Amino acid sequence: MQRNKTASRIKLLSLAFAATLLVSFVVRSRQHQSIAPQALAAPVVPTAVTTVPPPQILAAAAAPTEASLASSVEIIVRRNDTLDAIFRRMSLDLSDLSAIRNLPGIRQSLDYLKPGDSIKLTHMDGEVQQLSRRVSETQILSVVRGEAGFSAQLSANPVQTRVRTASATIDSSLFQAAESAEMSDAIALKLANVFAWDIDFVLDIREGDRFTAVYEQIYQDGKYLHDGELLAAEFVNDGKAYRAVRFQQGNSVGYYTPQGQPMRKAFLRAPVDFTRVSSEFNPHRLHPILNTIRGHMGTDYAAPSGTPVHAAGDGRVSFEGVRGGYGNAIMLAHSSNVSTLYGHMSRFAKNVHLGSHVQQGETIGYVGMTGLATGPHLHYEYLIDGVHKNPQTVRLPGAEPLRADVMQQFKLATAPLLSSLDPAPRTAPGTSLTGSTTVAAAPGANDKRSVR
Repeated sequence: MQRNKTASRIKLLSLAFAATLLVSFVVRSRQHQSIAPQALAAPVVPTAVTTVPPPQILAAAAAPTEASLASSVEIIVRRNDTLDAIFRRMSLDLSDLSAIRNLPGIRQSLDYLKPGDSIKLTHMDGEVQQLSRRVSETQILSVVRGEAGFSAQLSANPVQTRVRTASATIDSSLFQAAESAEMSDAIALKLANVFAWDIDFVLDIREGDRFTAVYEQIYQDGKYLHDGELLAAEFVNDGKAYRAVRFQQGNSVGYYTPQGQPMRKAFLRAPVDFTRVSSEFNPHRLHPILNTIRGHMGTDYAAPSGTPVHAAGDGRVSFEGVRGGYGNAIMLAHSSNVSTLYGHMSRFAKNVHLGSHVQQGETIGYVGMTGLATGPHLHYEYLIDGVHKNPQTVRLPGAEPLRADVMQQFKLATAPLLSSLDPAPRTAPGTSLTGSTTVAAAPGANDKRSVR
């Protein structure tokens, strides 16, 4: 029995000793693993990295970091934007805006914003350093922060005016011909407006008609911006040539024939932008609704409802209201015993009423189909001494011609422009653009250096 107890104690002591050895081995193994990487890495690190660089090296290294704090951005003005809204959106110091706006002589130029305008800003930690924006086509506003605060300057950025001559022959439409001559729609429209009293550009244009236009092109820093004024033009319609030249006297600008007669007539040939003539002047027409022979004493211009109707000439409203089959109608009394009538309108213009005076081109109402009408259109009549005339063929009286005492000035000023309309060698089919000859522009443009 005693021998068995002694054997059990020896066995327990052996197990305890083995467990102690195992625990010691595990602890030492973990300590070795945690220390070994540090011991291995230590020799790799050179002692030179702890050396402090000289002060001038530290300053040079810090400089790019400080410069990068200044940020430049270009802001495109949104609809209903204000400078206050822009500063808040950019988290800029509003006291800077107040200081800038209080600079003398720039507040109006600074505050007037249009959608699409560009504002360039340089700021640092919300403080404005520089601000610039174009306030007109030829002026740039620059604001700079200095030691004494903000200062502003308006600098000139002048434009250059070149004169281009373009020609084309019409195959289908005026605007397609203009495109083939690399001429903008804006100049084509000006061309049509100049000759509108003599040529109906909806009904009279024929294949083979041709035109030449002398007009301005505006450049800045060598970059094309937009087209300027139409200076002179020729349009050959059905074999008949019409010429016009721009002339300014004082504040009055107009287009005249080479003989000094105004292109503008006392009346518009058509008082509405129409899609087609739906019914012509015919004293013996069969009425489409009444089915009886009833003279059609005017011209019907088909157009969408709501299309503006313009006064054909200067005059006074002698009738406004419902007039039988004409529906909503207006009559205008003009000088020289001429009167005009406008029928089937949907409504009248707000500022037009009985007895009011209107000017040529002023909106007096809108196309509709009131009264006896089968579709939206304007019925237009032209009367002389109460007698109906065909609005499409009646001879329209002209505006006042140039006075005799300005004719010499007119001829001297317009001769170079009119000579540009004469046939000349072309550099490319459909266009003519030569490079270095100085051309005298019409009065009012003489302060510009023009090149043709």
